[in-house]
Parts: sequence; C-alpha cells; structure tokens
Amino acid sequence: MEIVEKIKNAEKYIKSRIDLEPEFGLILGSGLGVLAEEIENPTKIPYSEIPGFLESDVQGHNNQLVIGTLEGRNVIALQGRFHYYEGYDMQDITLPVRVMNLLGCKGLIVTNAAGGANRNFDPGDFMLISDHINFMGDNPLIGKNLDEFGPRFPDMSTAYDPTWQSVATDVAAENGITLRRGVYCGCSGPTYETPAEIRMMTTLGADAVGMSTVPEVIVANHQGMRVLGISCITNMAAGILPKPLDHSEVVEIAEEVRPQFIKLVRSLLKELNL
Repeated sequence: MEIVEKIKNAEKYIKSRIDLEPEFGLILGSGLGVLAEEIENPTKIPYSEIPGFLESDVQGHNNQLVIGTLEGRNVIALQGRFHYYEGYDMQDITLPVRVMNLLGCKGLIVTNAAGGANRNFDPGDFMLISDHINFMGDNPLIGKNLDEFGPRFPDMSTAYDPTWQSVATDVAAENGITLRRGVYCGCSGPTYETPAEIRMMTTLGADAVGMSTVPEVIVANHQGMRVLGISCITNMAAGILPKPLDHSEVVEIAEEVRPQFIKLVRSLLKELNL
C-alpha cells in the first residue's frame, strides 16, 4: 500500500472517532507518557485499531492515541512512539506526524528520554532542543516526494521554532524549572553508543543523544508544522560515568521528574501561539 493511502486511511479512521480538531500534537517519550493521563474528556484509541499504525514493544510506551483538551487546547498525544531500531521503515515511523497534521495540528511538541553527552548535565535535567544532528543513517523523506505535504528540499535551518524556544525558556524560569539548552544527536540504536562515539559526537557539537525524534521533526518541518523539542536527560552517555547503561534507569529517572515534566508542558500549552 502506498504511504499516502496509509496516511489518509489512518486520518479517516481517527476522524470518525473524535469530535474536535486538534491544534497541537504531543509525542511522549520513554517514561513520559503519563502526561496523556492529564488530558480532559479523552478519547483513547489503541494503535492496533488504527490502519497503518505500528506498535512499540519498548518499556514505557503505552501504544495508544489520546485526544482531548489540555489547558484549554485541543491536543492529540502519542502515548508511545515507534523506533527505527524496531525494524520499521522511516515513513511508517513518521506516519503519525503526517496524520496529526491532516487532522489539524499546526504545532508539535516532541519529547524524549536522552543520554547526557554534555558533562555539565545531570540525570533528571530537561534540555530544550535547539537543533539536531542526524546520525541515524536514513531520512524519512528519501524516495518519491509527497508533494501534497511539502517540498522536495525542505529547509531545516530553524527545525525547532526559535520563537517557541524563547517562550519555553521564559515559561521554565517562571515555574522554577531548570531548562538546559543544547543539540540532540539522533542515532539508530538499539545499542547504546560507545565511549568513542560519544567523544566524536560531543566534538561535533552534541549535548544529548537518543534513538528517536529526528525523523519526526524532519517530517513535521516538511509539512510546515512548528516544533518544540524537550529532552529529559535520564542518564549520562557512555564513558562519562564508570557504570554500564540500562534502560530501567531511563524509565526510573523519567518517573522521578514526572511532576516537573507535566508542569512544564502544561504551562507551555498556555503560552504557545500557533
């Protein structure tokens, strides 16, 4: 089945289940899906029911859409995302972002759990994503361009909306939340990076590393959506601390910072203008 047909089938099905037009899309990373439980008057749709949607088997991902209102804004949240390392095609991974846009979303708030490559960071910090490096070895726009969604050669010079970054900085300060700022490096996974790879990435300007986000942000920019990205630094990257990396630590730290994460995103929704 052609990707455009998949996108439109998913849009048609979701539209038949909801009675509002979402303004914001939310992509909730590992351990951060609890924010979707804050959505009022929710419609919850398991991914397994939506044509063309995949499922993730990663701990901390609930595999459902939650549509409703949050801070008076109509939102559609991905409570769990799909990953390249799960063996999925880039176009299928990013299909939900295409669908969000067709349903009405003009803005996307994307979150993730990431490893801190910047030695000034600590587990539990939040990082505002100012830019990214694509080390995934692939791009969701490879292949025939989907002309009805965006141009063949989309500009990525302001992939993360500068105005929204300024708003996020102010909102975090007003709420007493420390918000670091830095460059996110997206890698394919599923292995964590080696210490040598982390040294290379920091030399190139990376402050945090992870296995998601980049494909979704590329597609969002392709179709003209405004993007805000927030990483939760759940562990330090390989070689920085003398201990092995474990996904259970990622989920544990994400749970610890849950109240601040919810407070930050809810406050952002009050202030972001589309």
